[in-house]
Amino acid sequence: MAKPFPELDANHRRFIQRQHIFFTASAAPGARVNLSPKDAASLRVLGPRAVAYRDLTGSGNETAAHLRADGRLTIMFCAFEGPPSILRLYGRGRVLSLEDVEGRDLLAEAFGGEAPLGTRQLVRLDIDLVQTSCGFGVPRFEHVGHRDNLTRWAANKGPEGLDAYRREKNVKSIDGLATGYAAGD
Repeated sequence: MAKPFPELDANHRRFIQRQHIFFTASAAPGARVNLSPKDAASLRVLGPRAVAYRDLTGSGNETAAHLRADGRLTIMFCAFEGPPSILRLYGRGRVLSLEDVEGRDLLAEAFGGEAPLGTRQLVRLDIDLVQTSCGFGVPRFEHVGHRDNLTRWAANKGPEGLDAYRREKNVKSIDGLATGYAAGD
């Protein structure tokens, strides 16, 4: 049975620290629902009611477009190893540019100033509900390791190539919504 909590507690934080992957879900009125897997090493708990993650360059930028249009964001963690459990964080999200003071400050405070090549932006979630559920239906998997494909791809592109790629692929969502990546939209 699902249990609601107003904020993250110590048990929730420990659960998050043990995970290797999390999923983000977002939507905007009239747009498709987006669901994306993320490397849990990119996420930081900022406090009992906030988390943030480094968002890496991808083939699209749906979450950014949805957050600009609507703001709702859900983050879900599933235990694929150990006891079954699911943890969902509901709230309002914002995209922070690494070019802006707020984004640079958050990067310095929460991530030690480190933005691996390929980091496109930061996403902050202000939590209004934490929910746990049993996770009995989640299959068990062993974590074998991280993939380095995106890191190698980003290194081959270089900073200028990444910017050009983002301007080509990450400015609009698949539904035509502006993501905020390029200036002037």
